[in-house]
Amino acid sequence: MRAPVVANRFYPGSAAALTGTISEMDPGITADDKQDAVAVIAPHAGYIYSGPVAAETVARVNVPDTVVILGPNHHGRGASLALGTEDWQMPMGDVEINKELAALVLDRSTVITEDEAAQEYEHSLEVQVPFLQYYNPSLRIVPIVVSHVTYATCQEAAHDLTAAIKAYGKPVLLVASTDMTHYESRQDASRKDSLALEKIEAMDPQGLYDTVIGNRISMCGIMPTTIVVLTAQELGATRADLVRYTDSGEASGDTDQVVGYAGLILS
Repeated sequence: MRAPVVANRFYPGSAAALTGTISEMDPGITADDKQDAVAVIAPHAGYIYSGPVAAETVARVNVPDTVVILGPNHHGRGASLALGTEDWQMPMGDVEINKELAALVLDRSTVITEDEAAQEYEHSLEVQVPFLQYYNPSLRIVPIVVSHVTYATCQEAAHDLTAAIKAYGKPVLLVASTDMTHYESRQDASRKDSLALEKIEAMDPQGLYDTVIGNRISMCGIMPTTIVVLTAQELGATRADLVRYTDSGEASGDTDQVVGYAGLILS
């Protein structure tokens, strides 16, 4: 099993403390007010910084039993589009890989490959799991770590994911894990991030990809986010709604060197 790598660093390492932490961030949205979503985009920093945005975003949607999580590769290990098939050991309980959906993806794709090396030390997917578990203890996942790839490869990956999800035939939520601008002033980060967020809200994946690359926006999860927006469109999503945008300065008080965090729902 894949062991957690950022427990006790990015989030509490005991089940009780972790559940309590998420409970404190839970906005208390009732079941009647939750919405069905095709995808969410959520940040992946330490919970003290980005946790409230992630919690508020995930809390607003119905989390099905299966979630496909795509996040950036921070370590450069493994394949460019690396799908993990080992079950995960997590503080709030073990999380199984949905082997059926994983097999459907791997069978249909030449760009997404089975690879554990990229998964082993990557935090961008791991920090999403406790929020998903909190709202659905029956959670199973398909984790995909994404390196820097071309827009054409993003399109191919999205097409393959769409085909697999349609063949699977049961509810699936997509999660794109990304932080926004890194270590710039609040003013500069907000200005740059607004450019990227406008493209997501317009459901314009090509524009998002080109805007982030062209403006050198240090949005670490641009590739997984592009793939998720493309996939969501193929699955019928027509709108993206911003839940909240903030930055690390809200928690730290330092607005000279912030990291931006955004939560969005695609439906």
